Formats: sequence, C-alpha cells, structure tokens
Amino acid sequence: MTMIARPVVMQNGKDEDGNGPGRGTSVITRTKPKTKKPNLYRVLLLNDDYTPMEFVIHILERFFQKDREAATRIMLHVHNHGVGECGIFTYEVAETKVSQVMDFARQHQHPLQCVMEKK
Repeated sequence: MTMIARPVVMQNGKDEDGNGPGRGTSVITRTKPKTKKPNLYRVLLLNDDYTPMEFVIHILERFFQKDREAATRIMLHVHNHGVGECGIFTYEVAETKVSQVMDFARQHQHPLQCVMEKK
C-alpha cells in the first residue's frame, strides 16, 4: 500500500481552514491500494504417437478458439517439437482448460496430454 501524507499547518490555534484548537502540525494519511497482476500460466500440449492430428486440431479450435490455420500450425509444432503452447491464462482458466482437454481426450480414448506451467 502507498501512503500519501499531507501536512496540516495550524496557526493561531486554528488550521488553514479556520477550524480546531491547538498548534503544531498533523499528518493525515490516505492509503491507496495497489493491485498486483495475477500470475500467468502457459497451457501446453504434449506430442504422442497415437492421437490423430485432426483430433488435436479439433481440440485447439474447440477449447482455445483457434482458427483452422492457427490450430494446424500449433499441431505441427507439437508434432515436430514434442510440445506446443495453446495459450496463456490465469491459473484458474489454465487449470480449467487442461481439465477440459484431458477429459475430452479420455472420452474419445486418446492418450493426449495437456499440462500447464507458470510463465
């Protein structure tokens, strides 16, 4: 929190507004809360030798709102490099995406792995 101090000068027993008894200086503090940006997490797909490429493209379109071209590019990156980034999200959103992808892959009997890591 940031503290902002504004001195109030008292003269002739009154402050600058003409109020109050006493002499001296008082400090009035106001706190201004500073919000911290949330940590971000990368959602990654891991390559395997069994999940069809078309299924991975479907996952990227359905759960990560990628168009066909972007989904194909990410799928090929996963295929060629073993891992590919689907998106960057806050913790709760990333966790939900990972669960959705894993559940959907299991329902369709594919061993596709989806993980998240702190950015």
